[in-house]
This record gives sequence, C-alpha cells and structure tokens, in this order.
Amino acid sequence: MSINRADFESYIKNLQFRELFNELGWDHAVKKQAVAVKEEVFELEAVARKKDFLVFVCAVSNGKMPDASTRKKIDREINKLFFEHLLIFIDPGKTRQIWQLSVKEPNKPVVIREITYHVNQKPELLYQKLSGLLFTFDEEGKIGLVDVVKRVSDSFNVNAEKVTKKFYDRFKKEHSTFRQFIQGIEESVDRDWYASLMLNRLMFIYFIQKKGFLDENRNYLRDKLEATREEKGKNKFYSFYKDFLRVLFHKGLGAPERDQILLREIGRVPYLNGGLFDVHQIEETYANIAIPDGAFAHIFDFFDEFNWHLDTRATASGKDINPDVMGYIFEKYVNDRAAMGAYYTKEDITDYISKNCIIPFLFEETKKECANAFRADSSLWQMLKENPDRYIYDAVKHGIWQQPCEGSEPSQGLVRELPPEIEDGVDATKPNLLERRKAWNRSAPSEYALPTEIWREVVERRKRYFDIRDKIKNGEINHINDFITYNLNIRQFAQDAIEQYEGSDFVNAFYKTITRITVLDPACGSGAFLFAALNVLEPLYERCIGRMQEFVEEEDGRKFPQFRKVLEEIQNHPNLRYYIYKSIIL
Repeated sequence: MSINRADFESYIKNLQFRELFNELGWDHAVKKQAVAVKEEVFELEAVARKKDFLVFVCAVSNGKMPDASTRKKIDREINKLFFEHLLIFIDPGKTRQIWQLSVKEPNKPVVIREITYHVNQKPELLYQKLSGLLFTFDEEGKIGLVDVVKRVSDSFNVNAEKVTKKFYDRFKKEHSTFRQFIQGIEESVDRDWYASLMLNRLMFIYFIQKKGFLDENRNYLRDKLEATREEKGKNKFYSFYKDFLRVLFHKGLGAPERDQILLREIGRVPYLNGGLFDVHQIEETYANIAIPDGAFAHIFDFFDEFNWHLDTRATASGKDINPDVMGYIFEKYVNDRAAMGAYYTKEDITDYISKNCIIPFLFEETKKECANAFRADSSLWQMLKENPDRYIYDAVKHGIWQQPCEGSEPSQGLVRELPPEIEDGVDATKPNLLERRKAWNRSAPSEYALPTEIWREVVERRKRYFDIRDKIKNGEINHINDFITYNLNIRQFAQDAIEQYEGSDFVNAFYKTITRITVLDPACGSGAFLFAALNVLEPLYERCIGRMQEFVEEEDGRKFPQFRKVLEEIQNHPNLRYYIYKSIIL
C-alpha cells in the first residue's frame, strides 16, 4: 500500500498537510504554539500526530523564510515542549517549503536534516521520504513512540552510514583502478599504500576546495587538471602529478613559505601543518613515480558524483558525505592490516570512553563551585526522577511498552504482555522451572526483541529495565557516576541539566569548568578520540551559551556581566558554531 503520486503532489503544492498525513495513517492534531526568537514571534500549528510525535507547520506571513540559524532556534524552543516533532516552514510567497527534522541519535549530537521543496519542482524527493511514514490500520496497536521516531528518522536521515558505505564500496574499485596507473613503484604493498595516500590527499583537498579555501576556487583540482592539459600542448612532458600535484602537496599545503613563482603556479592556498602533505617515505624511496593525467580525470569523475561537506548537515539527497568518510576508509584499511600493529578505534568505543570520562569530570568540577545543585533533593535529581525513561536508552526499552511512556507514569502506558508460554517461566519459585522455560531459547519476534535476541534475553532485559526505572523513581540514582554504572544516557542528562536547572550559578560554574578542561590523547593517530571529545563538548557549550542568552534577556542585561562578556565575545566571530569549535580546539 502506498499513497498515489498525483494525490501526493496535489497535497504538497496546495499545502494540504492535514489531508496528506491523514492519508498516511496519522491522527488529526489541533494545537497552536507561538515561539519567540529574539524579538520575532513565529506561529506554529500542529497538523498531525502519531503517538506523541507531532508535525508542525510554520507559515511565515511576511518578511522572508527564517534562515538556518533561526530555524534551529525555533526547533530548540519547540523541543522544550514537544520532544519529538517535525517542522514544515513555508515562505510568505508559498513557493518554498523546508521540512526540518532534528535527528536525536543515541550518543551523538543532535543533527538537523532538511529537505527543501520549490513549488515549480516535482516533489519526488519528498515523496520518497514521506512514503516511509505510512502507517496501516493493522499497525495501530503494535507501535509506540519509539517506532514512530525510528521510522521518521530513517526516512529523513538518508542514513549517512549507508551513503558512506556506498562511497566506500565504489572507493575500493576506484582504488584498485588508480593503483594500476601508478608507475615506478616496484613493491606491490608500497604501490597499494601509495594509492591510498594519494586518494586520501585528494579527498582531503575535495573537502576544503568546496569551502573556497584553495585560491577561492570550488573546482580547484579539476580546473588545474585542465590547465595542465593546455600546458601539455606546449610541453608534452608536463605532468599533472609531477609538475603540479607534487608541488601543491609538498611546497604549498605542506610548507609555510611562499614565493611569487609558487603563488603564480598554485594560487593562494593554506599551509596545513598536519603531515598528510609532507614528503612520504615511499616518495623518498622511489624517485621516479609517475601517474598519468587520465588517472586523475577518472577519480575526479567519481568524486564529483557526491556532495562534499565539511560539517554534519545533509540535504537528504543520498549523496552527501562529510569527513567521516575518511575515518571510515582509514578504519577499513588499517584494521585489515592489524598484523602490522596498527588499529583504528571505532566511533562507538571512542564515544563511550569520551563521554564517560569527560561528563563526570565536568560535574565533579562544577560541584566544587555549585554544591547546592547536587544535593539529593535538588531539581537536577528531581528532573531525573520525574522522567526516568528519557535517560534509559531506546534499545533497553524496546518492545516493553505498547504505548509510549515518555514523560508519563506507567499507568498511562500499556506494558506489552509476554506470550503465555514465556510468562509461565518468569516466576522462578514455582516447580518444573526447566520445563516451563523450554520456549525461552527460541528467537523472539521483532515487536519484543532486538536483533538476534532470544526470549531468555528479552525477559532479562525487561527485568533490568524495570529495576533501573524503579531505582531512578525511588531516588537511588543521585550521582553522575551512577549513569555509567547503570548505562544511562549521560549525555542527555548533562544537556538537560544545563537547560533546565533554574539557577544561573550552575550554568556559570559549568561553563567555567567546560572552558578549562584539557583533553589529552597520548596515542593520537587519526584523532578519533579527540573528535569524539569534541562531539561531547560541543552541545554542552551550545546549551550553556543558550542559557546565558536567556538569563541576560530576562534581566534586560542589568545582571550577569560574566554572561554578557561571553555573548559579546561571540559577536566578534562569524557565528556561534565557529566560536564553539574554536574554543574547544584551542
């Protein structure tokens, strides 16, 4: 079953979002919410809901479409009231729509995904995404908020990991082809590694050229290749690899000094003191390396099939990649060569270690200056007690509730009952326990189980969930290290603590702590742990600064001179994210 394309296009073009979502099996919603960003008020109207997931429309009546920064702030304000939501922005002329979703993946910073639609376009991309949001009548009693969130996120997220894997699958083939072009390297292993080095260098350049960092030319490499071919008309021995790339790598990107001859040849390019563009040992060993121009034309054709971004944004095109792709390729190549003693630590491990080291440290240091916030009866721990499910990971909760209990008491949600043959074995005090648990070793269906789980594991996970939930509600979890002990969402708690604690003293102490922290990775290779640390710190910086802005605005700037000083300093930078990243890196 799917929605008719012609009907879909009519709904989109005529802004009939209620009718559209109704046909997708969503429920009717009647709710209006005003959101103030600085001095401007935006009216949002809910047009559909599924469980506790709401779809809001923000139709701008005058002026212009809110910019990306304003849209993000609107999302943050709505997030305080309705945690799971989708926003549809419409410009005053009703010619452009921006569908915006904040993707909240476990252990990762919130990422904004957007799809832009112009009225003169065919809404094919929207059709592909929204078709995945169809809910049938048969599903109604079987799904909860977690299922709705997953379906919406999967549809809008374009699954960046899949795009990266798709790129890598092609990369392997292109690597093999490029390797065959390399001349002058006798050892097969060396030729293989040099092909990897060259492609990594070129990928790095592709990212920075798209930001205009190379002679302000976003098509720098391709244009230089074409210029090389013109030069060959005068000098048939002129080579893109030998006469341009090697110069760009070693004398341009890899060295700080510039003379006029070099500037005329490569233009204005930055000095990158990272080692990637230094003269490599293979280049020292083999003096006569040669790679024909056609090899680079071929690899640029491959690269040009993708959209290269230096940030985490995505346009939902299915062809967007960011520098994570280099880490993924590095991981694959290095881990395939583990016998050489080189290892690449994956993101889930770096994230786990980083958040569970950094956040407890931040809380302990903040406690020294703001002890009241950490008393057992403080609003921080009350926030935890009132909403335990917010800090228990979705994987732990999977299949337990028929209806979402996010922010609600158990009586407001329905526990998914176990099948009788499984329930029969739960009580261990009754006789014939082995007989009653015969069915526990079978695979459990997906509405109850995580992938590969058997019934025994499902029952154990359910028991652990309720045990942890009871400990939270009873106030037994009242120290930041308990989040590690019970594997709770420590990131979410830290962000909520900053956003919701009522006193400015906590925000002030936390921000001072976060700006003083120093992170050391003594075995730093690709910087995976340092990037993980940055990803932990960035949203905490952002939330601290957001609260500072609120305190200053509420008091008309009369109080909080320390906050005003930070906000004034931010004004001297291109934007907030630039300021945050710069602060963390320094």
